[in-house]
Amino acid sequence: MKGMNDIKGRLAVVTGASGGIGFCFSRELAKAGCSLLMISNEKEALAERASELRDACKTDIYELCLDLTAEDASSKVLQFLDERNLEADYLINNAGIFSFMPVTETSEPKMRRFIDLHVRAVTDLSRAFARRFMVRGSGRILNMSSMSCWMPMPGIAMYASTKAYIRVFSRALHYEVKDAGVTVTVACPGGIATDLFGLPEPLKKLAVRIGALDTPERFARKALKKMLKGKKQYINGLLNRIAIVAVALTPTPVRMLVKRRMLDRNIVRP
Repeated sequence: MKGMNDIKGRLAVVTGASGGIGFCFSRELAKAGCSLLMISNEKEALAERASELRDACKTDIYELCLDLTAEDASSKVLQFLDERNLEADYLINNAGIFSFMPVTETSEPKMRRFIDLHVRAVTDLSRAFARRFMVRGSGRILNMSSMSCWMPMPGIAMYASTKAYIRVFSRALHYEVKDAGVTVTVACPGGIATDLFGLPEPLKKLAVRIGALDTPERFARKALKKMLKGKKQYINGLLNRIAIVAVALTPTPVRMLVKRRMLDRNIVRP
């Protein structure tokens, strides 16, 4: 299977599907005739998005409102599929969270949520679906890491470190399951033109035009194509690939300057 033209009638499981890049993944897949199991913990938004795709794309759309940080989350996903005699072809682990806060000031529940969502949920779901795919001899997994996995910057330690886990885990799992006809792709997006960074609309549009930011729709299309081709890793944009090298060479005094200018001055503490 090499492209979006070949996925009609298949089934994809997408986490974090009620908004952002997750909904972009869902929409691109549905437009190509792929059935979906959309998963999110945002019940109303999930229902609205699922209904929108049903009306627009005329394909089977299933929805599951689920907190993926729960210990039995992966088993509930499999149970949902089994009860309906559904067999998934693709898994897209997109659900994630972000915060800008020093580790020492991050609440314990928030710390646990980073670990449970980015580490345990991704691991459990990847393992569960990989095992099923291996029995069948085919299947594709796409896990969402981030450019920040190469960037030990102050203020996003929990985000960057758990995203680094996703990248390393996915690369290793790819080699473990490849001989069984299964592939694992890890996407490491740089800047995406969403509301995450709080940029004004004119500035976002300018950043997209010059290639500093990618649109979520374009990123989703390209990432899906990489997954379907069985690529190990996808980093969007030449600037982002160059930035990896630049960040690796950034000296400690510069990192500390960023901390003092951006983190220490701009974080609102209770």
